[in-house]
Amino acid sequence: MPTRTARTAWNGTLQEGSGQVELSSSKVGTYEVSFPKRAADDADGTTSPEELIAAAHSACYAMQFSALIAEAGGTPQSLEVKADVSLGPDKDNGGFKLTGIKLTVTGEVDGLDEAGFKAAAEKAKAGCPVSKALTGVEITLDASLES
Repeated sequence: MPTRTARTAWNGTLQEGSGQVELSSSKVGTYEVSFPKRAADDADGTTSPEELIAAAHSACYAMQFSALIAEAGGTPQSLEVKADVSLGPDKDNGGFKLTGIKLTVTGEVDGLDEAGFKAAAEKAKAGCPVSKALTGVEITLDASLES
């Protein structure tokens, strides 16, 4: 399996500096990062490690879930996955940490009932490689089958 690469160039202090994150493997873009905007409610045109983790987690989960739906005898017509990644203070060690991830998925699936859909959703949460990498963070799931 391939290795994927991203690169960050940072200038200045934490509070006054800024950087650019480059998605090097895909070459799809370079994105601004800043700690004050990372910690603010409005990202104001910058991304953050939490948003990048949310993107990775939602994409990984969607792939894993679609495979497990098929394995359970269903056919996914559409899945919408949202990952909310929260940053907060690390009371035990100082600094900050990821304080939680909430996955929300809605899907149109042929061949599975609500129980089968939810079982595959939970299995995907546990089996997604990004979920496995983030085992130190509480991950919750809200899964809804649309009819």
